[in-house]
Amino acid sequence: MALFAPTDSGYLTQGASCRLGLGGAESNVAITLSRLGTPSHWIGRLGTDSFGDVILGQLRAENVAVHAIRDSAPTGLMFKEWAPGGALKVTYRRTSSAGSRLCPTDIAPELVENASILHLTGITPALSTTAAAAVDHAIAVAEAAQITISVDLNYRRALWEPAVARPILTELLGRSSIAFAGADEAALVLGVHQDTPVETLAKQLSRLGPSEVVIKRGPQGAMAYAHGAIHHIQPHPVHSIDPVGAGDAFVGGYLSERTRDETTEQCLETAARVGAYACTVRGDWEGAVHRRDLHLSPTADVVIR
Repeated sequence: MALFAPTDSGYLTQGASCRLGLGGAESNVAITLSRLGTPSHWIGRLGTDSFGDVILGQLRAENVAVHAIRDSAPTGLMFKEWAPGGALKVTYRRTSSAGSRLCPTDIAPELVENASILHLTGITPALSTTAAAAVDHAIAVAEAAQITISVDLNYRRALWEPAVARPILTELLGRSSIAFAGADEAALVLGVHQDTPVETLAKQLSRLGPSEVVIKRGPQGAMAYAHGAIHHIQPHPVHSIDPVGAGDAFVGGYLSERTRDETTEQCLETAARVGAYACTVRGDWEGAVHRRDLHLSPTADVVIR
């Protein structure tokens, strides 16, 4: 989606100065992977408008291979604003957008068949019936080619109600090898209380299909239940400026290490570090760190000469 954000804190009032860029979970993950040295591909639909041009140009500038169908429908929009107290509000305009018109024929089988990992989110099937069919098609191709399937639940209440989302997200989990979720999302899918211990949530999600379940806990860190073992990672404390996109950066960091056959502990460590960096810069993806800088502390004042 194209992203509008004010250059200063405050409401998006008439005459406010805004910065135009791109946002969205899939784009954020793709850019994070690219900056970490992992080749990434983005498949979707963009409008033939200037907003579509901006997204296409910025993804390519970040060395993401873009496979975009240009559509007569408008490109989806996303608006950020910071209330005077610092609270962040995000608004979306993507009903009947180009992205919502994604369909199975947009997914070139060879792109999926040649991938190390097919990464999907729970946002796409919520956009439209054709987008849901595209997700189903991509998964079927990956299953036939024995490609690892990764799913981030990314539940969006503005797109669908829990009763509608639950069976579809459950099916996605059942067909995935790696699953990411917030504790609230895991509880929603499982139909249990949000205070359920994260270890229990992860184990119950794993019973639905994925052998690797990662629960993102924000400022409390994260945990993974992988192949019967529990792993925890503490957060990297940072001064958070813009948390939007941090979860996507976390996912990108984890998947980048997974493509390198790293241990679960190393996947979590890199994911936590990359997610922490993402919070320190305004923008959905601008804080994604390059691999050459992973050794730097997100909180340290470092001068490189």
